[in-house]
Amino acid sequence: MQLRYAFRLDPTPGQRIALARAFGCARVVYNDAITARERARAAGEAFPAAAALSKTLVTEAKKTPERHWLGEVSAVVLQQSLRDAEMAYRNFFASLKGQRKGPRLGAPRLKSRKDSRQSVRFTANARWSITASGRLNLPKIGEVRVKWSRTLPAVPSSVTVVKDAAGRYFASFAVDTDPAADAARMPDSDQSVGIDLGLAHFAVLSDGTKIDSPRFLRRAEKKLKRAQRELSRKQKGSKNREKARLKVARAHAQVADARREFHHQLSAQLIRENQAVAVEDLAVNGLARTRLAKSVHDAGWAQFVGMLEYKAQRYGRTFLKVGRFEPTSQVCSTCGHPDGPKPLHVREWTCAACGTVHDRDHNAALNVKQAAGLAVTACGAQVRPEPVLAQRTEAGSHGSPPDARAA
Repeated sequence: MQLRYAFRLDPTPGQRIALARAFGCARVVYNDAITARERARAAGEAFPAAAALSKTLVTEAKKTPERHWLGEVSAVVLQQSLRDAEMAYRNFFASLKGQRKGPRLGAPRLKSRKDSRQSVRFTANARWSITASGRLNLPKIGEVRVKWSRTLPAVPSSVTVVKDAAGRYFASFAVDTDPAADAARMPDSDQSVGIDLGLAHFAVLSDGTKIDSPRFLRRAEKKLKRAQRELSRKQKGSKNREKARLKVARAHAQVADARREFHHQLSAQLIRENQAVAVEDLAVNGLARTRLAKSVHDAGWAQFVGMLEYKAQRYGRTFLKVGRFEPTSQVCSTCGHPDGPKPLHVREWTCAACGTVHDRDHNAALNVKQAAGLAVTACGAQVRPEPVLAQRTEAGSHGSPPDARAA
């Protein structure tokens, strides 16, 4: 399994200039590739092949007065930029044909030097290395200091240098993990858990554990509001406005980093303690268009579920999703009696069939676990009761007499 390990970089002023040059050259080559393909499309011609684009936009362009500065950066960076453009078109056409999962992608667009994220990628052909002192040696950039937070599990195959909207630099290493080593790190467990994600509590587990929602965005709103107000008062194009923009970007980055760290720690704990994990397949895009949009985005359910999924795959755990139309909040987890929908302010309810008093979220977590087939008895039988036939008062066509229904 291939994973990415990101570490903070601390380049010198000269290295920042060299990285800016690499970002700019990669962006120009990418835009030239997009322009060449759009011209071919407008003329009704076939798209130029990657080899032809490489020869025209890189090899021959370095010899022209307009593009001679392309030779100041590593050629691998430029070749990887062409591959990115090719992959963008490949994903776009696969999305049009319905061969790619997820929302439909738009056509590749031109990059701008004002984009919030800029990156360049170095493969093994670029001959980059990690020095004995722990620095990242990049061609035509130099040895960049890295803030190592952990050791890499294997030799990386490539490194991507990223500059985010807050002006921070990161090195993202692509590493192929060892399945045997991952299995040794995570011994088998006999536990399984169902998870109900929510807003009052971030997650409620089937064993009754309630995990409070940190609400990172809500807690930082006052600071963000002040920074946004200062930004709105600065003159466009001024240096003070750029400083204010960086201040806003750093405030947002702190919120995103704190949320990501919380998701990583919680997902790792759940995967470590349980052999099987089940969650509900929530319609996050739909919930994000309601009055609860800010709270839904602040929770970051999609990111958390994605972490659970890839960590379960990495460590040999079972990850299951329960359909979003499963009535987890409407069914008694003890007897299976459907009690109907309930408004959000109802946090506890009593089953009309068996009299069990349920906590709404805990009951939903139990139903998620049972619906995923994880709740079994000692003899291996399913705990979830079999569906029972509806009563006469609950089914049948409206207005039909009992005799007619019985017939």
